Amino acid sequence: MRERTDGRGFATRAIHAGERPDPVTRAHKPPIYATSTFAFDTAAEKEDSVDRALAWEPGVHFYSRTSNPTNRALEEKVASIEGAEDAVVSSSGMAAVSATLLAHLGGGDHVVVGDELFVITQVLLGDDFPRRGIDVTAVDMTDLEAVEAAITPATKVLFYETSTNPRLRVPDQDALAAIGHRHGLIVIADNTFLGPALVRPLEHGADMVLHAATKYLSGHGDAVSGVVSGAKALLDPIRKQTDTLGQAASPFSSWLVMRGIRTLPLRSRTASANALELAEYLERQPNVEWVRYPGLPSHPDHETARRLIDGPGGAMLTFQPRGGVDGMAAFTDHLRLCDIGVSLGDIHTLVYPQPKRGGLVRVSVGCEDVDDLLEDFALGLSFVA
Repeated sequence: MRERTDGRGFATRAIHAGERPDPVTRAHKPPIYATSTFAFDTAAEKEDSVDRALAWEPGVHFYSRTSNPTNRALEEKVASIEGAEDAVVSSSGMAAVSATLLAHLGGGDHVVVGDELFVITQVLLGDDFPRRGIDVTAVDMTDLEAVEAAITPATKVLFYETSTNPRLRVPDQDALAAIGHRHGLIVIADNTFLGPALVRPLEHGADMVLHAATKYLSGHGDAVSGVVSGAKALLDPIRKQTDTLGQAASPFSSWLVMRGIRTLPLRSRTASANALELAEYLERQPNVEWVRYPGLPSHPDHETARRLIDGPGGAMLTFQPRGGVDGMAAFTDHLRLCDIGVSLGDIHTLVYPQPKRGGLVRVSVGCEDVDDLLEDFALGLSFVA
């Protein structure tokens, strides 16, 4: 077999890393290994494989809950594009969050987290962690003095989102890493809202980075998956936690996420450009109260975003139509192109109305022709008084 390379550029590695022609069939794309178990020629071979796999040796398989070749191919691809030593895939973004935090926190420990996190992460921290004796302090991660003040002798982990939901605050990742490491903490970044084509937290000092791979990594709204990357010594306890809690990734989902990552740079670039144009359009409309997008000079973290994010500011934006909840509904309910949906990171543009937040609208901007998006938004806004 001829020698191969994954290349050096991000886009090249997004396409090639973790993938090789199948050694048996020569199929160009990695197969989906739809198997629960693996066969061995001898009892000794089986015992050796089980021992090595449970010592978390990459590429050793005996049962797909613990390790599967398709899942491993995705792990290698994600580790490559993140610039990490290793990666662990799991069944969902919340599986990645919970396994990561539970692997490194126990009774009596304390974690400092962002004050604006994904709602189910908030449930985990607010309901489950107290029962386990883990203390949680939530602070505004853009307030570095508040972050420093929240750290106690019991603090073990600093956990933040690179762009928050739905206000899209962008904390200074370099400064957070410096604070965390000065206190001996493990610094963990949830980069779901931006993705590694736009920012790579490990390059800014984070120890681990995780994603709901359901979102930008997959990019097509057809898979549920999670992944965490970092140093193998930090990931091995997470791999064990993922195994013992039964959070194994589906090989089919991993295959879909691999397919999605191949186009991640292209999708991120197009969706970000679309988002900037939509944000600028919305900011000019008299029936829009405010727009929040990191690429706009009006955003409170605009300068931080310019320094950290590759491109105009990502593909997420939030805005408030005039008229509160009524204005929100008037806008979203008259769109003809963009669908109402609670997810994000899809090639389709999705709007997420949030009446409990006063009628703001979160938009996950997709890869459609921007003129079509502008026309649809103009239509929706024409119903806003």
